Amino acid sequence: MTASDQQINDLLTQMTLEEKISLTIGQDMWSTHPVERLGLGSINMNDGPHGLRKPPENSSIGIVDAIPATCFPTAAAVASTWDVELARAIGAAIAQECLANNVQIVLGPGINLKRTPLGGRNFEYYSEDPVLAGELGVAFVQEVQEHGVGTSLKHFACNNQEFERMTISAEVDQRTLRELYLLAFEQVVKRAQPWTIMAAYNKINGTYATEHRQLLTEILRDEWGFEGIVVSDWGAVNDKAAALSAGLDLEMPGPALNHVELLADLVRKETLSEAVIDKAARRMLKIILRGLEQRQPAASYDRAAHHALARRAASESMVLLKNDGILPLLPVAGSRVAVIGNFAQKPRYQGAGSSEINATQVDTPLEALQAWLTEHAVEVTFAAGYDHDGNTNEALLNEALATAKDASVSLVLVGLPDAYETEGADRTHINMPAGHNQVLEAVAAVQPHTVAILINGSAVSIPWLGQVRAVLEAGLAGQAVGSALVDVLSGAVNPSGKLAETFPYDLVDTPAYLNYPGEAGVVRYGEGLFIGYRYYDVRKVKPLFPFGYGLSYTTFRYDQLVLSASSIDETTPLTVSVTLTNTGDRAGKEVVQVYVKPNKSSYLRPVKELRAFAKVELAAGETKTVELRLAARDFSVYDQQRAAWRMEGGEYTILAGGCSDDLPLVADLTVNEDPRSARKVLTRMSSIKEFLDDPIGAELLQASAGAFIEGQSASTRAIFEPIPLAKFVNFGFFEASQVDELVAKVNQG
Repeated sequence: MTASDQQINDLLTQMTLEEKISLTIGQDMWSTHPVERLGLGSINMNDGPHGLRKPPENSSIGIVDAIPATCFPTAAAVASTWDVELARAIGAAIAQECLANNVQIVLGPGINLKRTPLGGRNFEYYSEDPVLAGELGVAFVQEVQEHGVGTSLKHFACNNQEFERMTISAEVDQRTLRELYLLAFEQVVKRAQPWTIMAAYNKINGTYATEHRQLLTEILRDEWGFEGIVVSDWGAVNDKAAALSAGLDLEMPGPALNHVELLADLVRKETLSEAVIDKAARRMLKIILRGLEQRQPAASYDRAAHHALARRAASESMVLLKNDGILPLLPVAGSRVAVIGNFAQKPRYQGAGSSEINATQVDTPLEALQAWLTEHAVEVTFAAGYDHDGNTNEALLNEALATAKDASVSLVLVGLPDAYETEGADRTHINMPAGHNQVLEAVAAVQPHTVAILINGSAVSIPWLGQVRAVLEAGLAGQAVGSALVDVLSGAVNPSGKLAETFPYDLVDTPAYLNYPGEAGVVRYGEGLFIGYRYYDVRKVKPLFPFGYGLSYTTFRYDQLVLSASSIDETTPLTVSVTLTNTGDRAGKEVVQVYVKPNKSSYLRPVKELRAFAKVELAAGETKTVELRLAARDFSVYDQQRAAWRMEGGEYTILAGGCSDDLPLVADLTVNEDPRSARKVLTRMSSIKEFLDDPIGAELLQASAGAFIEGQSASTRAIFEPIPLAKFVNFGFFEASQVDELVAKVNQG
């Protein structure tokens, strides 16, 4: 028994029932409940995930005001870097700021998948793909906790929309749940062990997440081995006793009125077991003591260094969507550059809601461009073009046109205002404000050298794509957005971002279009496994910009794909080696993406799925061999009948390249499956054909009904083979006991 275990036992034995219960309810908006009689303090938890949002000492809520902290790029922007080491660096910096401000747990990261581009909180999540989200989540959580600060992985689970988020029931089959919506959570739990996991507001298949025993106990703890605490999203608890029994440990915020007395009364009436309280209190003590031990009262951080990191992260996150040679910009002395768009002087660099950071400083695009270009004797002119809400008028439009006409190049910043992307509300369309589009189209009509810069946290339609020479997706790039834009536009940084979500042409093209937002309190995940690029692949629908897409100022060549083995089984890891060459004249970074394609399957599966990636830096002309590893799970499906993962045997194709729709390298692979795993679980309601397709089932049927089966014509067999075995009891061919005996024998193997 460790000293910590002994300390926990000692505290528990000294606590009253009410004191133990108090540990499971917050003291206030942001801290756990102390037990002062025993010298047990409280720990603080505050919002993330792209910076620290902590209210001032005398503020109880702090939704509007917060202490200054570094505002890093949002999760959506970080995902566009595809850089796990950069995610680690950001995690380390946020941990340092937490330590300096007496915060023991930062509420993040958010790793819910982007099921629809309409999600109002999509900017706070990484990707439409669970592997990309999981890898970045693992890196962030590991690094934050390596520095002695806990994390809160959120929102568990299926919190994929803001519409009716506190009451909606996400109806999703178990296979889709496991292969998509739980996969990133599973990876982070198993590889990083976050201190806490935040249970979502919504229901999953009719049960609130905070009361979902299958998720909170059976899967999270019993199957994945989670060792931390489950905390509710703020105000998500509906039935405290049911939540505790399901596996929730901490209700936030506090103090919940009368909950201590109500729960104590339930225990005394033996309606609620005290063992449930003890289990939650024990887990709470473990985290509280860990947080108290890790405090560093003298901690501080380097604001300038963190701002520099925010700048690097922002520049690496930007995705070059189009470039016909106008970028990078080469300053010409005596020329004029027009900067158009209210975002240039009042940039939107983060999303709205609980993650909103009070930035330590903000580099505006206009000031950063002026500082750079005036050094090269280039005049910078500015026109707002539209107001804060995205509206334009004749005066604003005329000013923008006059400014653009007299320039050699126009840089137009457009995108989504705060009101379009915010916690608590989803978008109703994927269009930018009409004023933004109107200004850009008008400018492009009078200025042939127009560059569009997108400021947005999720996918948008781009109706004027053919009218501009370049499009740079800047995203919500954090407080250093202006300096980072200059880095990329000038070529000081070669753009290396890749889209972490698909950009559709139109909302009707999106996977969940017919199944969002739901009705009568239910949203049906009818698209199943086919979200994001998985949907566009299987439907053969061409998106505006595909998942994994992004241009560079240099070029890369993929030469060779080598597998460490031509066949594997469950025990054989596979190494995929890719030869990559920078064929351009400047250094650059490329994201090598590896996808797995099943050539044939007994399940409905995506055409291909991302299974590994690596970001690689190469000097001009340099060649590197990149190695990525795949394991059994990368070839597996979740079999709902068995309630288990199955590595399906057969022929696969490994694909590698720089974008989901540009994978020039392919290699064949054979997956050898244990024959016992390949056999279906048969039931009384399995068809005659399913029994005949099983070697043991066919033998047993042959013994009991072979003469009948063999004596039928092909047309007759076509009628009876799809009929469940149990139905033949009704026809007098079998007794019910015979069917049960046959089913038992076939499944025994």
